[in-house]
Amino acid sequence: MSRRTTTILAALAAVPLFVALSGCATASSDAGSGGEGSSGNEVVKIGVVGKSDEQWPAFVDAAAEEGITVELVDFGSYEQPNPALTEGEIDLNQFQHIVYLAEYNNASGSDLTPIGSTAIYPLGLYSTKYDDVDSIPEGETVAVPNDASNQARALNVLQQAGLVELKSGGTPYSDLADVDTGKSKVEVTALEAALIPTSLPDVAAAIINNDFVQDAGLTFDDAIAQDDPEDASALPYVNVFAARAEDADNETYRTLVEIFQTNEAVQKGLLDSSGGTAVALQTPVEDLVASLKKVQQDAADKE
Repeated sequence: MSRRTTTILAALAAVPLFVALSGCATASSDAGSGGEGSSGNEVVKIGVVGKSDEQWPAFVDAAAEEGITVELVDFGSYEQPNPALTEGEIDLNQFQHIVYLAEYNNASGSDLTPIGSTAIYPLGLYSTKYDDVDSIPEGETVAVPNDASNQARALNVLQQAGLVELKSGGTPYSDLADVDTGKSKVEVTALEAALIPTSLPDVAAAIINNDFVQDAGLTFDDAIAQDDPEDASALPYVNVFAARAEDADNETYRTLVEIFQTNEAVQKGLLDSSGGTAVALQTPVEDLVASLKKVQQDAADKE
């Protein structure tokens, strides 16, 4: 997932998960998953959305140096890589954060699991009136996106910044009703994400989706607060490599994760392709799995 993934979960509810895959993916290999290449190297098919992103050529080359032939299967939309992985058409995928994976597992009855982290793309709080969070007066209004997935994340950012307190403590499914107004420093209003940049002068500050930051005449460095990758509430938004549950301990797949996390050329490509917003992470796998389990339960409880 790149910066555009801050809006992806809103689309999930509107688009059927089980999209026909024929003609939707491209790859240089024959049909079928796994196996050996012509050189005898092990072949691993990885589903991605955005094969041209700068980290992938470096990743393929680095894997080849370790005797692993990576074949990238480029999907045209986010709804396709998880069903393809479930059906065994690919071996791994890397395009989503934990919340998206949890939504898919719950909706499909699948048991896809994270086997390694890649990065988080922080969501920022911006202001044209105040230079820092502490300067925002009590009782001022802060805007957040009105779509469910981005609103929940935005509220968690505001809580991390000390501007609001959430009754639930904060979950990927928090909404305005979760704000404890009596214990919060600011009032929160919800606006359509695309309209927030033009509304920024009318509020004390606003959470702006990464896709719209430049529309507001801002840069990512202008954020006065953002997700703390070390905060537990940010963990569900960590992007991951996903595998089928039975392949969770596959040594070759774990090696590929390690290559992605440690190869300098791959990491530079990741940063460059994200416009400098990606924060690379090496989150313990057990933490990723625990987060997935909790988010899936939170989602089930919300229904």
